[in-house]
Amino acid sequence: MLLASVLNSNSMMLVWLVVLFGLIYFMTIRPERNRKKAREEMYSAMKAGDSVLTNSGFYGVIIDIMDDTVIVEFGNNRNCRIPMQKEAIAAVEKPDLSKTAEEE
Repeated sequence: MLLASVLNSNSMMLVWLVVLFGLIYFMTIRPERNRKKAREEMYSAMKAGDSVLTNSGFYGVIIDIMDDTVIVEFGNNRNCRIPMQKEAIAAVEKPDLSKTAEEE
């Protein structure tokens, strides 16, 4: 009788640990993997001419892309070109090609 209650409490503790680990996985680990995958897709789709928003809040246009470095031009001043890490890019906006076609 005592052995059955000990096994029952140990198995219940094991069930709770599995449930807790599953909850942690689905609440933290899985969403972070999805965000990382989305960031990697964004970085791989970047190309020259795209408008970007940096982590510090500056808007600019990509001039050149190297392995893990991006040269971004800020404002209308062509002398303001700054090299930065790809990880410093928070968002990328592709140029709207339909607008330019309508303007011509």
